[in-house]
Amino acid sequence: MSATETLIRSYYAAFNAGDVEGMLALLSDDVAHDINQGGREVGIAAFRAFMARMNAHYREALRDIVVMVGEQGRRAAAEFTVHGTYLATDEGLPAACGQTYILPAGAFFEVRDGRIARVSNYYNLADWIAQVSR
Repeated sequence: MSATETLIRSYYAAFNAGDVEGMLALLSDDVAHDINQGGREVGIAAFRAFMARMNAHYREALRDIVVMVGEQGRRAAAEFTVHGTYLATDEGLPAACGQTYILPAGAFFEVRDGRIARVSNYYNLADWIAQVSR
């Protein structure tokens, strides 16, 4: 397993363990975070705030994680399945009442100096809305 694959798998292991600080330790200070169907946030403080909001509204576990790494190890991609529970209503989204969802998703990474310098997450928001609106 390459160093980049180990880095990405460590990031997701920390996510699945609910270890936000462990995730943050794997990021560059100027990490660029591209939010699904949203903007780009830069820096560890912004990423920490994003994770706090996400953890207040959702409980998620990622399964079936597949990591693909470019030849030079500077770029990677991951595909996985999100198994989640919608805990509290997130602004602009349907009301939460503990709905569960299973959603295919993916992410793209840029790696610099052994840390994640960019993470861009993607999933089908319409699919998620349909699942939690039943």
